[in-house]
Amino acid sequence: MKKLLYLYLLLFATVVNAQIKDTLPNFNDEYILIREGDSLMIKLNEVTVLPRHKFKDKKDILYYYWLRKKVFKAYPYAILAAKRVDSVNSRLARVKSKSKKRKYIKRIQKYLEEELTAPLKKLTRTEGRILLKLIHRQTGKTAFDNVRELRSGWKAFWYNTTANLFKLSLKSEYKPEIENEDYLVEDILQRAYIEEKLEYQEPKLVKNYLVIVSKSRGYVDVSEYKEMFSKMRKKRKGKKK
Repeated sequence: MKKLLYLYLLLFATVVNAQIKDTLPNFNDEYILIREGDSLMIKLNEVTVLPRHKFKDKKDILYYYWLRKKVFKAYPYAILAAKRVDSVNSRLARVKSKSKKRKYIKRIQKYLEEELTAPLKKLTRTEGRILLKLIHRQTGKTAFDNVRELRSGWKAFWYNTTANLFKLSLKSEYKPEIENEDYLVEDILQRAYIEEKLEYQEPKLVKNYLVIVSKSRGYVDVSEYKEMFSKMRKKRKGKKK
């Protein structure tokens, strides 16, 4: 059963080893165009379910949609991870022969190597951080806990130490009720479900997500991303001098 961990190890190793740093977004080309006097248009009448967004500044909408793009990229991998873990557990529970179990695990391993390694390495650090949190949301366990339970505490320690070098943590927990970034991620997910832009999968981390999003009254705080990009711009200007 320890080999069931391979899915997690592949996901975490590729995310941790990916050294693609977040870059300054080109809001003119990639995101919603906002002019003075324009309003944010919503295709579906979601006011009956979730509160309308309230931004401190019109430019904040751009940062929200930047994060939305990151969530949309990371979420499918979290869904796939949860599906694969459930599928492998279900299949192995029916297989009695140890040799057949090894063959099945080998096929899964080959599939993951061929289909997942390359795209996962293209994730940025922000996308990797979001993926780790979403895996906690969908599987009910942090990456660290999964490694520790299925392999060993020593392995979990070293994987997490490696992740820390890239400002990631396998101990990342999903806390949308108290963490601003997690709340924003959940807000993006709930609205994407309503608009049928993302596949819905029942999360194993049980929380009343609709209530969490609704309690915010639609207020959006993207100050941490504005500060991050501000530092990046200053650093870029410093290099040009």
